[in-house]
Amino acid sequence: MIGNYKVITLCGSTRFKDAFMEVQKRLTLEGNIVISVGLFGHSGDNDVWKPGVKDMLDEMHLRKIDLADEIYVVNVNGYIGESTRREIAYATRCGKKVNYFQEPSE
Repeated sequence: MIGNYKVITLCGSTRFKDAFMEVQKRLTLEGNIVISVGLFGHSGDNDVWKPGVKDMLDEMHLRKIDLADEIYVVNVNGYIGESTRREIAYATRCGKKVNYFQEPSE
C-alpha cells in the first residue's frame, strides 16, 4: 500500500489490450494504483520483437510485481500463456495475492 492505495500489477497476454485498458480503468476508479504492461506486443507494438527487448520487458515486469501488493491476471476466455504462468508463480513465491479476470478452471 502507498498511503491508502493498494498497488496492483496487471499480468496477462498482451493480445488482450482492450481488456487490459478496461481492467486498468475499473481498478483505478476503485481507488487502486495500477501498474500495467509498457507495450502490447501481441497487439501491434512490434518494438517488443527487436533483439533483447522482450527479455528486458519480461524482467522489468517481475520488478513491477515486486512493487505491487497483488497481481491481477487478465485471462480473457481463461487463457493463461507461458509468460503469465511464470509471473503468477513468481508472485505466489513472493507472497502476493493473485486475482483473476476470469477464475481459472484448473
